[in-house]
Amino acid sequence: MTVVERDLLVVGAGPVGLYATYYAGFRGLSTVVVDSLPEIGGQVTAMYPEKPIYDVAGFPAIKGRDLVAGLAEQAARFAPTFALGQRAQDLERDAGGTIIVTTDAGTVVRCRAVVISGGIGTFTPRPLPAGEGWLGRGLHHFVPDPRDHAGRDVVVVGGGDSACDWALALEPIARSVTLVHRRAAFRAHEHSLAQLHASAVEVITEAEVTALHGDGTVEQVEITGPGGTVTRPAQAVIAALGFTANLGPIRRWGLEVVGNRYLAVDTAMATNVPGVFAAGDITDYPGKVRLISVGFGEAATAVNNAAVLINPEEKLFPGHSTDAVPATA
Repeated sequence: MTVVERDLLVVGAGPVGLYATYYAGFRGLSTVVVDSLPEIGGQVTAMYPEKPIYDVAGFPAIKGRDLVAGLAEQAARFAPTFALGQRAQDLERDAGGTIIVTTDAGTVVRCRAVVISGGIGTFTPRPLPAGEGWLGRGLHHFVPDPRDHAGRDVVVVGGGDSACDWALALEPIARSVTLVHRRAAFRAHEHSLAQLHASAVEVITEAEVTALHGDGTVEQVEITGPGGTVTRPAQAVIAALGFTANLGPIRRWGLEVVGNRYLAVDTAMATNVPGVFAAGDITDYPGKVRLISVGFGEAATAVNNAAVLINPEEKLFPGHSTDAVPATA
């Protein structure tokens, strides 16, 4: 069992959670970040790392991967602790009012306040039916760095934006890329589809990956469609089949839930549970707009109010960052 004691727990390592982590450091708070995904970046990293984002202030356009990298660098100056691949599970309090959150991996976080910043709860990758037992042995749900697949034969499974994005990102550096989709129609953006069909990626539709073969790691895949079964060499299979989203164990925390997927908050971004705040897509209130830029503002509001809760002598508004030089870790 690992025990981590910090001022603030941030649940969710997406863009809003990373900004909350930075801002907590700016306010002098120590922070631990818990996320069920194995990589930081949340939905952006998992679903559209190569897509340009146009609604982040200050950037005419920025790739999702680059936005996450910048936010991670911004937060790193305050040396936050990350507990990735872990789901926040149980919440209780000790006699002194300290919040105690336990993860499904057995990590115990002792903190004074919590900011929940998951996009719309916990994201679980949809499994590839034929891939049971191959995860980590050639089967992946994410592409943290396309360069890891340089010179490989790669099969991407899926028909959404992330499948097309990863196929296009891998095409210039992989030996071959095959995209398999079980339908003729794609969910991906039309521009991405046009790029896909103009590329060297082999696109096989109305077909499924029905088996993976190899000695310890993936070496071949079987693809079955209306014309029968074909075999393709593959040292990597990317299962970009989407994610199922739900609030998961935090439902047991006594939080007020709206529409079975959002958390009700007030103007301080406080939930109905004392010491627990929320920011980003997971929040709900009259007039809510679900944009990354809005989530950044909510993160700052939540952290400032958490700072005052943790230390009542602190001011709610600390002043502008240009007026002070934040202490470095």
